[in-house]
Amino acid sequence: MNTDLLFTPFQAGSLSLNNRIVMAPMTRVFSPEGVAGSDVAAYYRRRAEGGVGLIITEGTAINHPSAVSHQNIPNFHGEAALAGWANVVAEVHAAGGKIIPQLWHVGMARTIGELPNAEALPIGPSGLNLAGEQVSEPMTQQEIDGIVAAFAQAAADAKRIGFDGIELHGAHGYLIDQFFWEKTNKRTDEYGGDLEARTTFAVEVIDACRRAVGPDFPIVLRFSQWKSGDYSAKLARTPEELARFLTPLSNAGVDIFHCSTRRFWLPEFEGSELNLAGWTKKITGKPTITVGSVGLNSEFTGGVTEQNEEDNIDRLLERLEKAEFDLVAVGRALISDPAWPAKVQSGRTDEIIPFTSEATRTLS
Repeated sequence: MNTDLLFTPFQAGSLSLNNRIVMAPMTRVFSPEGVAGSDVAAYYRRRAEGGVGLIITEGTAINHPSAVSHQNIPNFHGEAALAGWANVVAEVHAAGGKIIPQLWHVGMARTIGELPNAEALPIGPSGLNLAGEQVSEPMTQQEIDGIVAAFAQAAADAKRIGFDGIELHGAHGYLIDQFFWEKTNKRTDEYGGDLEARTTFAVEVIDACRRAVGPDFPIVLRFSQWKSGDYSAKLARTPEELARFLTPLSNAGVDIFHCSTRRFWLPEFEGSELNLAGWTKKITGKPTITVGSVGLNSEFTGGVTEQNEEDNIDRLLERLEKAEFDLVAVGRALISDPAWPAKVQSGRTDEIIPFTSEATRTLS
């Protein structure tokens, strides 16, 4: 394999990366009481030392009582939590890496009584869970304004403590995505309606974050068609619908789109080999990140292919060479082997430590 293209520099505004490899955000729940400790800092530093160009942290809770659904998911508010993240940033930068936090609210993807803040009700555009069942009341305008402000404050704090940008989690059936999806958004005001109208909440979040950080601080938006527990869900069924969805978000100030799919090699629409990241780049002209089973063999790709790691990377390189997308997010492969990028670059793929589910149980 000629992997040189994976290791060429990338520039988008003020974000300058040594290579095209991104560490995908992965929830790890190793931050007791919401504070990322020295072990979390060391975990991220090892990935920077292993050659990752950009690290996107695990999802972090914005300042709202029902933002997340586990007491060991890290917060992105409060003095102790922000001090912990400042230490993470310092460690990653010392290793020559770049890092951005993923800012997160799970919305209705939380059950009543879950920690932290067991008394806090889940919130969502229409109070509907991902199955379409009524669980709570629709969000009020005051609640919407408060969540938008909380995202903006987190963005400002990220810039203040030294992060290199932010990512907004708008995928997988969480709060921002619940506004996107017709199954969970039945509103009749300006936040509901057709696909374009259902982007209004996200546009307000993006705009507020942009005003909080200024014109040159990178904003990444992660979005997906699929939802947790509903892998067949579609926001857009045609390229034309995808364009109507993406245009308001792009115009609001997204710098990079992180296009979440489960298999990066699968085409998004009939009649084209382009995946979701490829279509997004074609429509918006903005840089995109592809993701989905990068670096995993057939054991962990549902048996849909008999590929091994080298076949997987070859497929990736073919698409990268065609400029279908700009950056490549690697997830579980980096949990098992922090040196995955360095081993790929030097042709030592036979030395890569394969991913196993056991690896998720420690923060190594």
